Amino acid sequence: MPTLAGLAWLYDVHVVWAYVAIAANAVAGLILLVTWRVPRWRGRWMWVPTVGAQAAMMLQVVIGVVLVASDQYVAPRFHMFYGFVAFLTVGIAYSYRRQMRGRRELFYGLVGLFIMGLGIRAILQAG
Repeated sequence: MPTLAGLAWLYDVHVVWAYVAIAANAVAGLILLVTWRVPRWRGRWMWVPTVGAQAAMMLQVVIGVVLVASDQYVAPRFHMFYGFVAFLTVGIAYSYRRQMRGRRELFYGLVGLFIMGLGIRAILQAG
C-alpha cells in the first residue's frame, strides 16, 4: 500500500478521475464512430466530447506524474507505461489529423476507444 501522508486526497482524485476519463473516452469514441457512419449528424458538436475526454485523460496523467514525483507514491511500472502511452496517443492523434481527412471521425473514434482501453489496462495494473 502506498504511503500518502499529505497527498492522500490527490490519490483519491486520481482513482476516481480514472473512471471519469475512461468513460468519457468511451462515450466520445462511440459518438465519433456513429457520426462516421451517419454523415448528417456531423458537426462541430461532436468534437466537444472528444476534446473533453482527451483533456480528462491528460489531467489524469498529470495527476499521476505529480503523485510519483512527490516520492510518496510508487506506482507499478506498467501502470505508468499505460499512462505514458495514453499521453503519447493524444499527441500522435493530433499530429495526424490532417492526413485523416474524410476519415477523421473514424480515426478519432478508434483513438477514443484505444485510450479507454489503455485506461482500463492501467487500472488493472494498479489493482
